[in-house]
Amino acid sequence: MRAVIQRVSECSVTVDEKIVGSISAGLLVLLGIEDADTVEDIEWLSNKIINLRIFNDENNVMNKSVIDIDGSILLVSQFTLHASTKKGNRPSYIKASKPDVAIPIYEKMIEQLENDSRKKIQTGIFGADMKVRLLNDGPVTIVMDTKNKE
Repeated sequence: MRAVIQRVSECSVTVDEKIVGSISAGLLVLLGIEDADTVEDIEWLSNKIINLRIFNDENNVMNKSVIDIDGSILLVSQFTLHASTKKGNRPSYIKASKPDVAIPIYEKMIEQLENDSRKKIQTGIFGADMKVRLLNDGPVTIVMDTKNKE
């Protein structure tokens, strides 16, 4: 499972010219799922996301989590995070899970984030052509991969 986590002042996702999810201060999480992802990956990543100390404290030091600031999370599925660009110029998405595998994992991730954060998670629509608007705060962008826990 791969995630690109961005600290945002505001963010929204639109499908067919209708806003389907939006948040003010918090995190935009772009999530890529592969067949090898497990419940342990979901639990580890959710815990990391909600406890990641990337929000400023009173001394302007990144020392607070999304929970500490009572922020929100917008989760958007993005299979292109598993693009392989090793050969040629056209990315291969062979590692990205097909919807029959990815949708249940995506739904479990939403549930895990809601349980861990004790807040409703805003989302896009899985598989839809989505337009994401964000005001990146910082900018602060973190990339995580559950198969490469750095």
